Amino acid sequence: MSVDPSSKPRNETEHERLDRQLMELLQGFRVATTGVQVLFAFLLTVPFSRRWSEVDEAGKALFYVALFGAALASICFIAPVFQHRILFELNKKPLLIRRANRFGILGAFALAVSITASTTLIVQTLAVDTAAVGTALAVLALCGWAWFVQPYLTRLSAGGRPEREEDS
Repeated sequence: MSVDPSSKPRNETEHERLDRQLMELLQGFRVATTGVQVLFAFLLTVPFSRRWSEVDEAGKALFYVALFGAALASICFIAPVFQHRILFELNKKPLLIRRANRFGILGAFALAVSITASTTLIVQTLAVDTAAVGTALAVLALCGWAWFVQPYLTRLSAGGRPEREEDS
């Protein structure tokens, strides 16, 4: 019979735990930031493409939503790194971890909006409006489920509280 590794307590000090949590958050942000940068770079080139003049007002609105979402996601995923640098050695890791967690959730929301809007813009340009609406709903539902609903349901089934109150 195997023992669930999560049921074993870690043999780490409070400082080691905070260091680990911060590093785990920052590593996750590195992955997300790469995706946001690729999307943002793509969006920055769109108005300079030959077919931009063919994009209707609804398409331009989708573009602005996608661009703003990518910019907001970039800000949110990068903010914890700079805050860590500025607050370095001030014993503010619990605060940094809480802020980074909040920035991460907001950044994920902004990224979901940006991915949904940019995908919808592309489908709207290539197909009929009903396909664009279907695409928007599908992409938003997938992001919502994978990034927010599923982990939230897991959190609820686990009692909704982290091991230690300051982990949230």
